[in-house]
Amino acid sequence: MKMLINVPETVVADALRGLAAAHPELTVDVENRVIVRRDAPVAGKVALVSGGGSGHEPLHGGFVGPGMLSGACPGEVFTSPVPDQMVRAAAAVDSGAGVLFIVKNYTGDVLNFDMAAELAEDEGIQVAKVLVDDDVAVTDSLYTAGRRGMGATLFVEKIAGAAAEEGQPLERVQAIAQQVNANSRSFGVALSACTTPAKGSPTFDLPPGELELGVGIHGEPGRERRAMMTSREIADFAVGAILDDMTPRNPVLVLVNGMGATPLLELYGFNAEVQRVLTERGVGVAHTLVGNYVTSLDMAGASVTLCQIDEELLRLWNAPVKTAGLRWGV
Repeated sequence: MKMLINVPETVVADALRGLAAAHPELTVDVENRVIVRRDAPVAGKVALVSGGGSGHEPLHGGFVGPGMLSGACPGEVFTSPVPDQMVRAAAAVDSGAGVLFIVKNYTGDVLNFDMAAELAEDEGIQVAKVLVDDDVAVTDSLYTAGRRGMGATLFVEKIAGAAAEEGQPLERVQAIAQQVNANSRSFGVALSACTTPAKGSPTFDLPPGELELGVGIHGEPGRERRAMMTSREIADFAVGAILDDMTPRNPVLVLVNGMGATPLLELYGFNAEVQRVLTERGVGVAHTLVGNYVTSLDMAGASVTLCQIDEELLRLWNAPVKTAGLRWGV
C-alpha cells in the first residue's frame, strides 16, 4: 500500500509535529503525546479532556481549542492512550474547577480513563466522566461492552465545551454531556477496509462489490454484508436503523461523516438522501454538518449521527468554537 509516511513507527509523532507547526495556538508535547490549548489552564473554567487511538483525525486533537476540548491524548494508531497521558493532560488544563473526561466506549479507553481518573484525583484534581455509546448497529461487539462510541463524540465535545466556556460548573457540564449522548444515535457503513501503517494492508476482508452495514470506526464487524447499494438505499437503511432506536420529538442535529476516503461530492449527495429520509419520517432538522470528522484512516464510507436537541442545546451548539477541525462564530 502506498502511504505518505516515513516509517510506521513514527507516524503519530510526525503527525503531532505537523499539527504543532500548523497550529501555534496549541501546545503539543510530541514526546508525551499530549495536546492542550496554549492558554490552558483558563481560570475558573471546567476543562474537557478526551483522547483515543490515532487514525480518527480530526478527532480528538483537531477539536482542542476555545469552545471545545481543553486537551487531548492521542494513542498509537487504533490503540488507547495510556493513563499517564491523561493525567498529564488533566494536570495541564485544570484550573481548580475540575476536569471532564469524555470517553468513547471502547474497552481499552474505558479502563485507561478510569485508572487516570483515580490517579488524577490522588493529585487533587476533581474528575468527572461521560461515556459516549451512540452506535445502534451492534451491542457487545469486538473491543466493546455495550454500544460503541462514534459520531456523537463530536456533539458531546462541542456542546459540553460551549457550556464549560460559559463558566458552568463541573456537575452541569457533565449533565449536559450525558444528555447529548443520551439523545444521540449513529450508524456507519464501510465501502472499503482501512489500512493501518503497521500492517500495510487492509485490516479486514471486504470483497469488491460488497459493503459492511454497521461498521465500527476501527473496522469492527457490523450487522451484515450486502452487495453494493445506491446512496439512496444506504440512507434508507442507516437512517432507518437510527430511527428504529429513537423517536425524536424535537429537531435534530445531523452529522454526515466521512470515514476518510470518501470525497465530499459523494458525502453531499449522501446527505441529500439522508435529508430525504428524515423529511419522509417527519423529523425536523436544526443544523447539518457534512465532512470528515470522525474518520477511520483510509476507509471509504460514511456514518450518520442524529442528536435530538432543545433550545439550550442548540444555543450551545451554535456558540463560537475555534479549533483546527471545527470553527465558527469567531
